[in-house]
Amino acid sequence: MDSLKKHKFILASKSLRRQFLLKDLGLDFTVHTKEVDESFPDTLKAEEIPLYLCEKKANAFDEELDDNTIVITADTIVWVEGQVLNKPENYADAVRMLKLLSGKMHEVYTGVCLKSKHKITTFYSLTKVYFKELNQKEIDYYINNYNPYDKAGSYGAQEWIGYIAVEKIEGSYFNVMGLPVRELYEELLKF
Repeated sequence: MDSLKKHKFILASKSLRRQFLLKDLGLDFTVHTKEVDESFPDTLKAEEIPLYLCEKKANAFDEELDDNTIVITADTIVWVEGQVLNKPENYADAVRMLKLLSGKMHEVYTGVCLKSKHKITTFYSLTKVYFKELNQKEIDYYINNYNPYDKAGSYGAQEWIGYIAVEKIEGSYFNVMGLPVRELYEELLKF
């Protein structure tokens, strides 16, 4: 951990969950975000999407990096039945996504990019999440009482829906929250 103390870190994410997780990892960092077009080629599948997007976000920081500053970017998607679920656009979209996840296993991919002036590395984490069958009242309650609009797949595993819907997780729970902390720690030590 001492080797990480000599670096300055920028977390390029507005996500309070990512900020919380990185803080609890013990890293001293600043939060700085840039507006980046988050479109991607429709030929990309599964982990290719968040890997593409996190590198795209990191490349927006080229002018601000030196050998001692590392920017950390991340992007999380939900993948189910061969399609990507990003953040819902509205209430109806959130309902559609939660109905699609209901009673099924889906995959959560988070791509992470570490970039300094002369070095870049990307990696991803995969977690399989199994949902129970959700009824309409449960879906409506969650959407009306929580904020699914800033979350891939319209849900946060750390919220009420995670308590009542998640039957089983295979892989990193923190990946489902948006930042695979253990993997990030290992990659930072290597970086």
